[in-house]
Amino acid sequence: MNEPIVVRHWLTTAAPKAAPAVATTTVLALARIWNANGAEHSVGNAALMTVLAAGAAAGGASLARAGEPVLAATGYAVSGSLALAGVAGYSDGLSLPVLLWALATVLAYCFAARHWRQDRRETVAYERDVSERREERAHIERVETIRATTQIEVARAGTVYAEQLAAALITRATLPGFDPTALEAAGLPELPAAREGR
Repeated sequence: MNEPIVVRHWLTTAAPKAAPAVATTTVLALARIWNANGAEHSVGNAALMTVLAAGAAAGGASLARAGEPVLAATGYAVSGSLALAGVAGYSDGLSLPVLLWALATVLAYCFAARHWRQDRRETVAYERDVSERREERAHIERVETIRATTQIEVARAGTVYAEQLAAALITRATLPGFDPTALEAAGLPELPAAREGR
C-alpha cells in the first residue's frame, strides 16, 4: 500500500503552541491601550471589569456543574482575561500588569499542556490501531495469495500429470504385444481402447 507523504508547514505545528501567549499578550496590549484612553484609576471601569469577571466565573462554575467541561474552561478563561484586563487597565505602572501577564501565560500553558498530552495520546492510540489493522490485513492478503498460488500450482501439476498419463497410455497402447485384458486382470483401470475393442 502506498500512502501519500504529508509534510506540514512549521507554522501549522507552531501556531497552537503559541496561542496561549498570543491570547494573554493581546489582552495585556488592549488593556494598556484602554489604560492610556482613560481607564487608569477609574473606579467605574474597574467595577465594570470586576462584575464581568465575576459573571464569567459564575457562568463557568454553572457550566461545570452542568457537565460541560469545555464551556466551563472557556468561562474561566474569559473570567481570568477580564480580571487581567481590569487590573492592567486600572494600574498606573507597568510592573503589575506584566507580572499578571506572565502568571496568566504560565497558567494558560499549564492547562493547554494537559490537553495537548491528551490529544497526543489519542493520536498515538489511533495511529497504533490503524497500523495494527493494516498489518493484519496485509497478513490476510499474503496468506490468501499463498493459498491461491498453491491451488493454481496444484491444478497445473494435476493437468500436467493427466497429460503425461494420457501420453503414456497412448504410447503403451502402440507397443507391439500390448494386451489390455492383461491389465484389467492385474487390477489396473480399463483403457478406453479396450472398451472400444469390445
